[in-house]
Amino acid sequence: MSVAANNRNDLIMAAQTGDTKALTRLLAVCQPDARRYAYKHCHASDVDDAVQESLLIITRKVGGLKAAAAFSSWLFTVIKHECRKLSSRMFKHEPLPDEVAEELLLCRSDHELRVELIKAFESLPIHYLEVVLLRDFEELTITEMATRLNEPTGAVKSRLHRARELVREYMIAPD
Repeated sequence: MSVAANNRNDLIMAAQTGDTKALTRLLAVCQPDARRYAYKHCHASDVDDAVQESLLIITRKVGGLKAAAAFSSWLFTVIKHECRKLSSRMFKHEPLPDEVAEELLLCRSDHELRVELIKAFESLPIHYLEVVLLRDFEELTITEMATRLNEPTGAVKSRLHRARELVREYMIAPD
């Protein structure tokens, strides 16, 4: 086994035990491979979201991985699944023009809108909710958010954009 493979296996095993530095390093090491793989299996517009979601899944579930040697195939399986999920969402429905969406929202009372907005926020995964709250309630800039979250500004922008899309979809979805 090569030195690089040994180092990667060491990172995987350390990440499985909860070593956050090892996990951070592991994600940094595997991100270029993840991105290349996502470019082959996703629409270009979905690559960032697929990689980000996949790395979050890896972060949450790495402790349950049975063998370090299975990490790469698991990572690629997760990415492929995320690409399919994003693709199916894209083709599920045509986005409503802004004017139509606005009309749907104007038909509701203020109280109904507040309740639906709360439900929309509650439906968001925590990593999306976090950026919406930082931007829209704490009124932080993208740079301030990136600093607080210790993430690149591009990742924060992407996550905020996706979070707002999810809220919009929830708010205008038929009952």
